Amino acid sequence: MRAVVISELTGPSGISVADVPEPALTHELSDRLVVIDVKAAGVSFPELLQTWGKYQHAPELPFTPGLEVSGIVRTAPEGSRLSPGDHVMAMTNVGGLAEVAVAPEFMTFALPENVTFAEGAATILNLHTAYFALHLRARVNAGETVVVHGAAGGLGTALCSIAAIAGARVVAVVSSPAKAEVARAAGANDTVLSDGDWRAEIRSLVPAGVNIVCDPVGGSRLIDSLRVLAPLGRYVVLGYTEGEVSQVKTNRLLLNNLDVVGAGWGAFVRHDPVAFRKIGDEVIRLMNDHQLRPVVGHQLGLDEAAAAFALLADRKAMGKIVVEMR
Repeated sequence: MRAVVISELTGPSGISVADVPEPALTHELSDRLVVIDVKAAGVSFPELLQTWGKYQHAPELPFTPGLEVSGIVRTAPEGSRLSPGDHVMAMTNVGGLAEVAVAPEFMTFALPENVTFAEGAATILNLHTAYFALHLRARVNAGETVVVHGAAGGLGTALCSIAAIAGARVVAVVSSPAKAEVARAAGANDTVLSDGDWRAEIRSLVPAGVNIVCDPVGGSRLIDSLRVLAPLGRYVVLGYTEGEVSQVKTNRLLLNNLDVVGAGWGAFVRHDPVAFRKIGDEVIRLMNDHQLRPVVGHQLGLDEAAAAFALLADRKAMGKIVVEMR
């Protein structure tokens, strides 16, 4: 089969596409496995970090990256709710950027009706994380205001969409007018540019302060994010795409009774099939009842995988990047 291969830790330039053996029927998280003929695979920031050896999950070189896929079931374990020929989306954890992938049964979901393979490949990592962050960690309520940093990316658009469905007012922080349009299409009510005085702009939009800030960017965003929060506000840590791990002096939390919470969806569900399925089922409910869809901004072929990773590295991605097996 053809697959993306990382053979050296030099970033996107170290990516190639090669013929490799089909994956063995083994997985570190389960022995009940589904074999999937992959139609599309998502590309996300953790995989970009893997190209430099900077992610906590670092398989031995050479390896095929790929956290999430969609495709058609080739085989399923005995007694499974899945059957050969079913259209599915799945979390593979590794190896998804290939023509054939293996996923634990509990991490595999039937593709909802009217959801494309590209959308299915863009669903699990970002929409599940956004649901977990907003509903389980930030405890979002209708009528609240949510600020989303990095709001035009795969995770950012997912946060905008799920917050909007929850009845929140969404203020998106983006780096360009083009990205502002992407965030608005995903559900943002207002947009501000990150290279301006975004804190002052948010304060002018919401003088009393916002209720929740969701931040996958980190770094320099932290202090001003705390300053735009209303009393009892919640700052949700989702990552550090800016590169620097943020730090906060706790007196800032004391003054306005603020919460700083981590939203590590992967750590929460990795060894908990019940939690994984519950969050996934809620996301599918939103897809069926509220037409929730991931924003797929880029669809590239397998031979263009290095270019897909470069889009992330160069901060040019808008919505989710998907690689299709074509």
